Amino acid sequence: MESLATISTLSNLMTQPDPIHPDKNKRSAAKAQVGSIRLMAPTKAETNLLPPFQGVSSEQIYVPFTRAECQSAADEIVAAGVGGFDTEAKPTFRKGQRSTGPHVVQFALTDKAFIFQLHHNECEKAAAEVIASNRVLKVGFGLKNDHGQIRHRLGISLNHVLDLDHVFRKLGYRGQIGVRGAMGVLLKQCFKKSKSTTTSNWALPRLSARQLHYAANDAYAAIKIMEALQTEGHLE
Repeated sequence: MESLATISTLSNLMTQPDPIHPDKNKRSAAKAQVGSIRLMAPTKAETNLLPPFQGVSSEQIYVPFTRAECQSAADEIVAAGVGGFDTEAKPTFRKGQRSTGPHVVQFALTDKAFIFQLHHNECEKAAAEVIASNRVLKVGFGLKNDHGQIRHRLGISLNHVLDLDHVFRKLGYRGQIGVRGAMGVLLKQCFKKSKSTTTSNWALPRLSARQLHYAANDAYAAIKIMEALQTEGHLE
């Protein structure tokens, strides 16, 4: 489990520029030089040539339902101190139609993933507790939209987050690299996302096995990419 000091350092990467001092060692200077270079993420065609990302198995995906199950899941996530994070919402297809999402909130630890379906009151309460908590760092990609949807749906703020797109921009990558590009760059693996699953109905009372696997691995991939960034010295 990451210490609170380490978690705080990771979170601050989003808003604080890295100071460069004359006495920095060669490694820090090299990082600064890399950050000044504009890099391009691999294309979808290029990542399709890589070995597939395995992700979590069905046995590692938990879908809490009862009050006890939901609270136990929330407690485990908060105790871990850091978790992969993402949300899913039923897509909108008409111009001007506003999303009522998120309908699903997912968290991943190093060995499992939790899927909270927000139409269950107990799931919504437990997910909201973790989302608002400053005791657990939520790690993901492109979290700007999640902030707005969560505020609108749950009336709370998404606190203590690390958006990995910001980290990759600091490393010199243009725009949003996304989970697929980041997976290709760091882990040399292909992270496939099914468009039909992406645009499926996430407000269903019972999600399909395909939906559960998709949601779980979106969050799990964020944790694995964060670990790779730490291993390569890009995160303190």
